[in-house]
Amino acid sequence: MSATSRPVGPERVRVERSLCVGAGQCVLAAPAVFDQAVEDGLVLVLDDTPPASELSAVRDAVWACPSGAVTLRARATH
Repeated sequence: MSATSRPVGPERVRVERSLCVGAGQCVLAAPAVFDQAVEDGLVLVLDDTPPASELSAVRDAVWACPSGAVTLRARATH
């Protein structure tokens, strides 16, 4: 990893709603970070930069997502 692409700052949750199938596994794994929209049941992110105390649950949510709609990435410098 070069100095110009070194991760910094909090990890950021990303979702691709077009991939979401509404299974709700993310909400079960990390309810403080995810919810489902009432109108279509698709994923909503409540906190895209969750505290360290929630990261394990978010990683579980990423793993449990059947469609791969949820990701967790560290921010990098430019």
